[in-house]
Amino acid sequence: MNELLRPSDGMPKLESAGDEARPPWETSTANHPLIKERVKSVAAALFHQISSGRYSYGTRLPSERDLAEEFDLSRAAIRQVIEFLETYGVVTRRANSGAFVAYTAKKEGRVSSSDQSGAQMLNISAIAETASPFEMNVLCSIIEPDMVRLAALYMSVRDLANLKKTLEEIERIVTNAELFAHLEKKFLLGIAEGTHNRLLMTIYTIIHEVRRQPRWCATRVKSLSPERIADNQARLRSLYTALENRDTESAVEFMKLVIAGNQDDLLNSR
Repeated sequence: MNELLRPSDGMPKLESAGDEARPPWETSTANHPLIKERVKSVAAALFHQISSGRYSYGTRLPSERDLAEEFDLSRAAIRQVIEFLETYGVVTRRANSGAFVAYTAKKEGRVSSSDQSGAQMLNISAIAETASPFEMNVLCSIIEPDMVRLAALYMSVRDLANLKKTLEEIERIVTNAELFAHLEKKFLLGIAEGTHNRLLMTIYTIIHEVRRQPRWCATRVKSLSPERIADNQARLRSLYTALENRDTESAVEFMKLVIAGNQDDLLNSR
């Protein structure tokens, strides 16, 4: 049976229009940072300003001084508010530039029949059977450099922590090519999710699903000798470091090296 595109763990979930968005810390099962209730209440108020559209995605928030005046808090307390929001991916901070909105409203509810028919048009098995590795490489060379550029700007502290955890799993691999290929895909999907750009995430999920198909997995695994695994580990570590440092240009260049390395792996496996 042909496999149709279904929402994966990395796909955005949908939420009913008109419902007030809940702060992410209210739905998270992780341990919350310890902060005063006043700080948390201001974080909630600022979150609702963002989710209601007062500050849209990518918008720079007012300065610490302006926010301190608006909410009658000290600037130190406002910094705690911003740090708390950044932990949950609501905002991201850029050195010497301030805090920017990284949150996008989610939609939940039933998918219309027209949406369902559109989804059924994306037959992933058929795409995987007809697309060539060269076509995939061309597509990734177009999408992935700008994907990491966005991720360097918008990845939250939690996004980076999750990405680091995946990288550490990758770096423990010596010869297990199948596990490396699986975690490599997970690492790249984590970067896509870190952009917080819902359309890009959806497009990249299609790429991810194609790469998960048996034929594609087999081709990638065949290309991964222990030496190739070590080379790829070094590239992914450099890419992560650039993202962690918010170094957009280095992140782009390291992503290009990852793409070129994958192309070399493919050619050398033939």
